Amino acid sequence: MEYENGVRELEAESFKDQVKEFLKASAEMGVELVKGCRDIVKQSLGNENSYVVRKFGGHWNRLSRRLSFLNEFLPEDRDPTHAWSVVLFVSVLAFTALNNTEYATPTPLLKEVYIHPPNASRILLPDGRYLAYQEQGVLAERARYSMMAPHSFLSSRLSGIPGVKAPLLEEFGIRLVTYDLPGFGESDPHPNRNLESSALDMLYLANALGVNGKFWVVGHSGGSMHAWAALRYIPDRLAGAAMFAPVVNPYDPSMTKQERYGMWEKWTFRRKLMYFLARRFPRFLSYLYRKSFLSGKHGQIDKWLSLSLGKRDKALIAEPIFVEFWQRDVEESIRQGDAKPFVEEAVMQVSDWGFSLGELKMQKKHRGSGILHWLKSKYSQEEEELMGFLGPIHIWQGMDDRVVPPSMTDFVHRILPGATIHKLPYEGHFTYFYFCDKCHRQIFNTLFETPQGPLVSIEEVDQTPIEGGVEDAEEVTLGDSATKSDLIFIV
Repeated sequence: MEYENGVRELEAESFKDQVKEFLKASAEMGVELVKGCRDIVKQSLGNENSYVVRKFGGHWNRLSRRLSFLNEFLPEDRDPTHAWSVVLFVSVLAFTALNNTEYATPTPLLKEVYIHPPNASRILLPDGRYLAYQEQGVLAERARYSMMAPHSFLSSRLSGIPGVKAPLLEEFGIRLVTYDLPGFGESDPHPNRNLESSALDMLYLANALGVNGKFWVVGHSGGSMHAWAALRYIPDRLAGAAMFAPVVNPYDPSMTKQERYGMWEKWTFRRKLMYFLARRFPRFLSYLYRKSFLSGKHGQIDKWLSLSLGKRDKALIAEPIFVEFWQRDVEESIRQGDAKPFVEEAVMQVSDWGFSLGELKMQKKHRGSGILHWLKSKYSQEEEELMGFLGPIHIWQGMDDRVVPPSMTDFVHRILPGATIHKLPYEGHFTYFYFCDKCHRQIFNTLFETPQGPLVSIEEVDQTPIEGGVEDAEEVTLGDSATKSDLIFIV
C-alpha cells in the first residue's frame, strides 16, 4: 500500500513539474510579446510631451508602485503593469490545468463503431436506386392500418418508434414500415435529393410493399421534415399524420420575430453555429461531422448534435437501453462512411423547402391572374380544383423540449389551425416517444380509438354456409371505415 501511495505521489509531482515548466515557458514567451508591444507604444505615445503621458502618467506610476510586490514573481520584466496580460493568461491556464488534471485522471476509452454485415430488405426504385426498409407489426394482408416512418438526422430504418412492442402493434392491427433515407444505412444515395424526391421515395416504397390504400405518416424531430413533404406532394395517399416534436425551417420567412426568438433562445451556441454553417458555408459541415460521429468512435447524442436537454431527457439518454439503441442506430446510419447525405439533410432543413406549411391547408388551387382566368372561372362548368391536405394532423409536443421548443409548434398551429396539438407537461424531446409503453398506447388510442386487432384473413373466416345462398356471401368487407383503413374484399 505504501509503495502504491509513493508511486501516485511521484506521478502527481512529475505532472505538477511539467505544468510548472510549461507555465514558466508560456510566461517568458508572453513577456517577450508584451515587451515588443510596449516598445511600439513607447515609440508612438511614450515620450514625455505626448498627451497620454501628460494625462495618465501620474496614475500609471502610482499603480506601478502598488503592484511592485508582484515583481519577484515575474521573470525578467520587473514592471507588473507591463505584464498584466501575462499574469492573467498564466493564472487562467494554471487554474484550468490543475482543476482538470490535478490527479491525472485517465480519459475513459471510447467504444469503437462496429459496422454490422448488411441484412436489410431492399426495393429497386424507378431511377435504379435501392431503398432499404424494415417492417414491424402485422403482415400486409392483415394490416388494419399502415404507417410509414422516415427517420431523423443521424438515424436509420432501425429507429421507427423506439421500443414499441410487437403485441401492441398486433392489438391495433398496425403494420409499421421504416426505411433508410438516401445515403443512410443500406439505401443508395440520391444525386439530386430534395423534399419532393423524398416524398416520391415514400410513395414508391408504399406501392412496392402492397400498401394500395391510404397510410399514416409518422415523423419525430428531423424525420418530420419528410412527413411535411409527404403531406404536400402525396396528400391523396395519406390517411393522416402523427408528428412528435416536428421541426420546421428555422429561417421560415412567415415566422414573426417573437416566434423566431422563442426558438433560437433555447438552442446552444454550437447548434446555432451549425445552422448558420448549413445555410451559408455547408462545406465546413463535412469536416465537423468527420470529427464527431464519422470519427469511428461512439459519443453522446447531446454532444454530437449540440443539443440542450432537460432533466428527464438527460436521465433517459443515460439509461443502458437508450445507449444500446442509440449506438446501434448510429452504426447503421453511418454505414457508408460518407458525410454528403448528412450535409444534404442539414442543408435541406434550413433551405427553401419548395413549399410553405400554409399550402397544406385545404384551399382552392390558384389558376392564375388576369381577366381571362377570371372569366374562365366565372363561366366554366368545371368544379374548382382543391389543393392541400384534408386529413387529421396530430402533433405531440413536450413542454420541456429544448431541441424543438414549444414555440416551434405554436408557429405550426398558427399556420395550420386545423392541426390537433397535444401538449405534454414535463416531457422533453425523447421521453414521450422513446421506450414508453404507456405513451405508445396513448398515441394509438388517439389515432385509432378502440383497438380492433388485425383484419381477419380468408383462412380464418368461418366457412359455415350463410343462409340466403352463395350469391349473398360473394363479397365480404373486413375492416374499419375507409377513413381509417383500407377496405379488403374477399371474393
